Amino acid sequence: MLHYEPIINGISYNDYQIGVLRLDLIHPEISGNKWFKLKYNLQEAKNQQKDTIITFGGSYSNHIAATAVACKLNGLKSIGIIRGEEKSAINPTLHLTTKHGMELQFVSRELYKQKHNSTYLQKLQELYPNAYIIPEGGDNELGQKGCKDILTNETSYFRIIFCAHGTGTTYKGISKSLLLSQQLLVINVLKFEAVTNHLQTQILNQYHFGGYAKHTVELLEFKSWFEEIYAIPLDYVYTSKLFFAVFDLMKKNLLDKNQPILIIHCGGLQGNVGYEERYNLNPNRKEMDAHG
Repeated sequence: MLHYEPIINGISYNDYQIGVLRLDLIHPEISGNKWFKLKYNLQEAKNQQKDTIITFGGSYSNHIAATAVACKLNGLKSIGIIRGEEKSAINPTLHLTTKHGMELQFVSRELYKQKHNSTYLQKLQELYPNAYIIPEGGDNELGQKGCKDILTNETSYFRIIFCAHGTGTTYKGISKSLLLSQQLLVINVLKFEAVTNHLQTQILNQYHFGGYAKHTVELLEFKSWFEEIYAIPLDYVYTSKLFFAVFDLMKKNLLDKNQPILIIHCGGLQGNVGYEERYNLNPNRKEMDAHG
């Protein structure tokens, strides 16, 4: 896998000390936290002398896209079990996966729900004996082990660390490498009450904006404002909500200005084109329409 050199951009707002850990800059397609979730899984697949990776995801999944690219770079074949009908294959995310050689298998939502069922997984393993199976989102012990590597000596200065919550793999890994002086605040982008029993970790569930892959005008306006002011691109699903939450807490003076803040940019930018097409949000569309 690629070598990780932490890049931290300093930004300012309302007298807070803020750093942005740019995991999105690791690779243009193996984006952000996906790189960490995959690296030990791919290493284990090679250790077991497997030649194929099987994994799961929706038709706009960052994990599916990252897996396809990472497998190609590592000389492995890849199979993506995709939730939904094959007509979704026209979207940019799945076009990227097939360009990098991933075989796509579309299954019903009912069958997709069996992705954690041991009987289903055993049958899949028997069908593909040379395959190594990675759960949806890289959500396993090796995925967490990879995410434990996100924090480094370069991040030890920061006291309040923010990350987004999807499957929970990222924050669980990060929580294992926190210093005693650090606190992890996790922004849940899904509409459910996530909880944790980790003493240094708190999950905030009020910034989901309607649920996974949902948005409001307020969120879109924040994304545009942030990108214009700070020149750091955000994705719609995870980082827009993450950064909105941090800035909302700062605006309300709910964070200690004496505690340096680190925001972990988890990538996911490849999904923006598909998201904009899906919701007709292309920022250039009005200008394009005006010019015929």
